[in-house]
Amino acid sequence: MAHPYLFRLDDRVARGLSRWDAARRARHHQFLLTQQNEDGGFGGRGMPSEEPGAPPEGRESDLYYTAFAIRAMSALKTFSPEDARRVAPFLDASRHQQASVIDVVSWLYSALMVQATAGIDLLAQAEANWPEKLAAIFEGFRTADGGYAKTHEGSLGSTYHSFLVVLCYELIGQTLPNPDQLVRFVRDRQRDDGGFVEIAPMKKSGTNPTAAALAVLTIHSTIGRHLRDDVLAYLNDVRGDEGGFQANTRIPFADALSTFTGYLTSLDLDARETVDTKRLEQFILSLEHPHGGFRAATWDQATDVEYTFYALGTLGLLWDERASMRPDST
Repeated sequence: MAHPYLFRLDDRVARGLSRWDAARRARHHQFLLTQQNEDGGFGGRGMPSEEPGAPPEGRESDLYYTAFAIRAMSALKTFSPEDARRVAPFLDASRHQQASVIDVVSWLYSALMVQATAGIDLLAQAEANWPEKLAAIFEGFRTADGGYAKTHEGSLGSTYHSFLVVLCYELIGQTLPNPDQLVRFVRDRQRDDGGFVEIAPMKKSGTNPTAAALAVLTIHSTIGRHLRDDVLAYLNDVRGDEGGFQANTRIPFADALSTFTGYLTSLDLDARETVDTKRLEQFILSLEHPHGGFRAATWDQATDVEYTFYALGTLGLLWDERASMRPDST
């Protein structure tokens, strides 16, 4: 089986971040650990408590944030066997609480990382044909338009959730059914501005669905010259003044998520000239908190595990790309 897209991407990020000194990586690792709950899982930033000094409310452990915390620690090369052992009980307790595609891919990725790092096989008790059964569950998310919805109740395919299903099929070593149908679905999500939308009724493209669409097409189709040119034109339209990428043309500021996906797309299209890498680097580093973690954007006041990964991911890609361009690199 080919090395899954998600792990290939993680490898690129980790190579780039290896240029950081150990103390800086440890600082961000320690921040991530402060976001871990007693049950071993990780939560979002939550809401400030009304009681002075009390922890934020609404920071319950969540598979989505847990996966991002693990991805960030993996990118820093600091995800240790002890870290894996601490998070394993939460994953074990959550194995039957996966109501959406995001839950499934988050749990699966996290479980595989725990197994690779600490040898804890959270699927040891599963039936031998669990990959086939899981694939059947994915097909329950498939919609009449050829894509995949967020939940079983969804009637419209989502570009982003279709991308997540593609990742899941790779992670479990199964073949995606009717890939041509999915490719047609994705291509139908492209709009006149050159980018792609999340669902069919939308008229204006977004940076993140564009990145998801290009990833699906890279895995299951080809990127022709005209499509490449259209997408690059859209990426030029959503480049922010700060040096990063905006979520779409109507939002006047860049953010870490859109910058990560926009920059990744430009690299995968072999269009390095799309980005001013010095300004991009300055923008992401301006979001770094001195005690660890990253904010979402310049207006943001808080850090969390999700945006910390996106910032680390951008820096890792940037530095990996920079190293590969050196004359003496191999």
